[in-house]
Amino acid sequence: MTDFATRRMMMVDTQIRPSDVTKFPIIDAMLTVPREVYVPRPLREVAYMSENVAVAPNRVLLEPRTFAKLLDTLNIQPVESVLDVACGLGYSCAVIARLAEAVVGLEEDEQLAAEAQRTLSAEGVDNAAVIVGPLTSGAAKHGPYDVITVEGAVETVPQALLDQLKEGGRIGCIFMEGPLGVARIGYKVDGAITWRPVFNASAPVLPGFEVKRDFAL
Repeated sequence: MTDFATRRMMMVDTQIRPSDVTKFPIIDAMLTVPREVYVPRPLREVAYMSENVAVAPNRVLLEPRTFAKLLDTLNIQPVESVLDVACGLGYSCAVIARLAEAVVGLEEDEQLAAEAQRTLSAEGVDNAAVIVGPLTSGAAKHGPYDVITVEGAVETVPQALLDQLKEGGRIGCIFMEGPLGVARIGYKVDGAITWRPVFNASAPVLPGFEVKRDFAL
């Protein structure tokens, strides 16, 4: 029988701590949340690998280092609300739920969303809810949010999402530019977003978050 608790500890000791992630609540959350239950059963053996894990079409579980560094920079507080875009099977929601007051996970795929909600409920995560809707539209009904996270890469961020960020709020995204990517944090000040690069990372670009290109012969 696989000892996932040991693998979790190894993930933190070999992937998270060496990446200058030092905030105790993040370390504690990633030591506590069982990553393996938030992937399809056949993938449980690779849940703790240091790479993105494809959990559904166009959905990945971000590699632990990337996810932890994004959370470290966003510095989510216990009184804050978070929108988690493209939450897949719910792992990111489960971790963020240990940092924030409330998390809204957004998924387009009804089956994914239902499975994520089932797992979160089974794991006793009662301050996270997964809703179904277009990723590019956000979840304005439950906003505005202190923090928005995107579990996948973007080339551009729809204005609808930025509009759902509170004044003074933060949004964390991986921007892909060709084969290279960089994680950036956007800060909303006086209604405008100022982006700051924080570290290199890569992930598949989410559908709907591509830059529209003019077709030319």
